[in-house]
Amino acid sequence: MSPELVIGLIGGYFLMLIIVARLTSKGANTQTFFTANRKSPWYLVAFGMIGASLSGVTFISVPGEVGNSFFSYFQVVIGYLLGYFVIATVLMPLYYRLNLVTIYSYLENRFGFWSYKTGSAFFLLSRVVGASFRLFLVAIVLQTAIFNAYGIPFWVSVLVTILLIWVYTFQGGIKTIVWTDTLQTFFMLTAVVVTIYLITKELGWSLGETITQIKGSELSKTFYWEWNNAKFFPKQFISGALIAIVMTGLDQDMMQKNLTCKTLKDAQKNVFWFSVVLIFANLLFLSMGALLYFYANSKGIPIPEKTDTLYPLLAMDHLGTLAGVVFLLGIIAAAYSSADSALTALTTAFCVDFLNFDKREEADKKRTRLKVHIGFSILLFLVILVFNAINDDSVINSIFKAAGYTYGPILGLFSFGLLTKRAIQDKYATVVCVAAPILSFIIDVNTGGWFGFFILALNGALTFLGLFLISRKND
Repeated sequence: MSPELVIGLIGGYFLMLIIVARLTSKGANTQTFFTANRKSPWYLVAFGMIGASLSGVTFISVPGEVGNSFFSYFQVVIGYLLGYFVIATVLMPLYYRLNLVTIYSYLENRFGFWSYKTGSAFFLLSRVVGASFRLFLVAIVLQTAIFNAYGIPFWVSVLVTILLIWVYTFQGGIKTIVWTDTLQTFFMLTAVVVTIYLITKELGWSLGETITQIKGSELSKTFYWEWNNAKFFPKQFISGALIAIVMTGLDQDMMQKNLTCKTLKDAQKNVFWFSVVLIFANLLFLSMGALLYFYANSKGIPIPEKTDTLYPLLAMDHLGTLAGVVFLLGIIAAAYSSADSALTALTTAFCVDFLNFDKREEADKKRTRLKVHIGFSILLFLVILVFNAINDDSVINSIFKAAGYTYGPILGLFSFGLLTKRAIQDKYATVVCVAAPILSFIIDVNTGGWFGFFILALNGALTFLGLFLISRKND
């Protein structure tokens, strides 16, 4: 594919997003930016959340990781169902009852000032890291498809990536994102289906033969029962449930979309339908991953050392122009469907949780919100450059490792608040939440990395224990 064609595709795609942003941001105020005035249709939110949950990480890294871990990731995905059930039946009623704008306000009601600020700060850290991972992927694609041909450095790819998000989110915020995420989810899933079709056509397989080939391959191995294996099923299942709870239910980014629904009942319907469809979507990505390896082996194409680059390599250089077009649209849609909402959620959390937005005039709110939006855009830009310099692992593993350390304290805070009635010495909450990830890291290193994704459970448990030690019975 020529760089000119790629530029034309990307330009047309973002023109469409900007038009949607213009239509949805008419008359937008600060309340619209943060909550979409709680008027979003639940089915629209549900479909858009599929793209936000899958993201560019799933789009590129999950298929590539099939060659290393086979279908074992599906054990984590099955655990998601339990996590989403907890979100719909426990967390969503709480958030709607308290009428929260940011979910970390609950921690102030339950524990106090320092717990509230600590929970929100860990979210900011978690989401900056996660969004940077996701945007890193799309920046690599832009670099390969466009900028290398012109000798333009990687930092320019990153800058363009961030600016494109900023252009269509700065005004309408979460209201715009509910609509653009729906559009982007459609493009992402279409790209996967078309890629699967093109590969099976190249291999001369029917749908039935494709299923048989995948099932008969070692790549489809899903369940692991050896307790000392990092892929041990109970460990992966529980990790999946906890990952869903923290990365959706305790994450301002994902919950901000849910909280735009009109009623609690609508928000719960959104979570239930979204969780079922997400299972099948992940299975589709894993199946595509197996097909990528089948195709590469049949054509004698060497498997790249970094498996994250396998799908881009085949789509852009071997499967034809149509595959390249749908891949580019898919990866851009996948990356931006999660990263754009992350930028909005970071802005929301910082403004509401740290800048006392409720006490400001509307004009002052708009000016401050714009400055914070720009500030987080710059921060993401810098973190992506750092990640590019040090990353030596597949992104799917990196993002979940990071999540285990940064979301663990949030999991511990919320679970202690929901499962006990004890009061804590709030001024020590930050110490506990910082100590827990450090202890988790030391334990994981000294057990040879046995915990894997399960480090999240250990981290949350240590936070819970620490909070218990600084607690007393409520009077």
